[in-house]
Amino acid sequence: MLSEFDLIQHYFARPRAGRATLGIGDDCALLTPTPGLQTAISSDMLVEGRHFFAGADARKLGHKSLAVNLSDLAAMGARPVAFTLALALPAAERDWLAGFAEGLFALADAHGCELIGGDTTKGPLNICITVFGELAPGAALRRDAARAGDDVWISGTLGDARLALAGYRAELALAPAELELAAARMHTPTPRVALGLALAGVAHAAIDISDGLVGDLGHILAASRVGATLDADALPAGPALARREQDLRRRFTAAGGDDYELCFTAPAGARAAIAALAAGAATPVTRVGRIDAAPGLRLVDGAARPLDLRLEGFDHFRE
Repeated sequence: MLSEFDLIQHYFARPRAGRATLGIGDDCALLTPTPGLQTAISSDMLVEGRHFFAGADARKLGHKSLAVNLSDLAAMGARPVAFTLALALPAAERDWLAGFAEGLFALADAHGCELIGGDTTKGPLNICITVFGELAPGAALRRDAARAGDDVWISGTLGDARLALAGYRAELALAPAELELAAARMHTPTPRVALGLALAGVAHAAIDISDGLVGDLGHILAASRVGATLDADALPAGPALARREQDLRRRFTAAGGDDYELCFTAPAGARAAIAALAAGAATPVTRVGRIDAAPGLRLVDGAARPLDLRLEGFDHFRE
């Protein structure tokens, strides 16, 4: 049987040196900041039965656990540096731990992000990661920086994760291949770190889309004291959702959740620059609306006719 410290040493301690002055193995990690840079910090918790299904694939879960945190750094325009992991486990199962660590470190290594500490305990499956990033002072893509006249942009595509959830919940009938295609977005989201870094100094405000576009964009509007008009038919649907009827596409792209794409605003004069930056980051982007001086969020169709979709973002304490 694995002890707590055997578990950490075998699956999470890594021999090669990283950025940390002192990493796993002491009461605290020591992380020396790069001179002249600020530290960006974010935490996310994933709870079995709330954020993922019981019995979820361990490798995919390791990937997603870190991806949702890297997405927060991307939304601020910060470069990943390090992270901590707090992990509650019902049992120390070797196969599960090996898969989880494999998925976690594959993504961490891809972004040069080092595990520097954390905690383990026995209990219901619960994963909490705190991530640390760096950025230049004044370069953060904050939620309170949108300006009237800005374009609203979306990275990647939206809605496939919500479509997969509908399939798992039997809300919709999905063919096995369709469910597999949609579920890839739910289980292994892509944090848009390269795009977030590229947008610093060009975009005004940004947020990552975790709880649905209308809810998350609403945070930008509230913080910036502005409004917005979105073209619901311009929202880029994922490859599985794109095959579905218009009403479903509108609802799932606008308020699906679990997308982990970036929503950002930028001056209309920056369109060519953003297209070039997005190409350099190998990330498609779509212009989907504008920021208005008048408060509130307005949804229109492709012909600019108002839509009354009555959509809300996800709220953990309302669902």
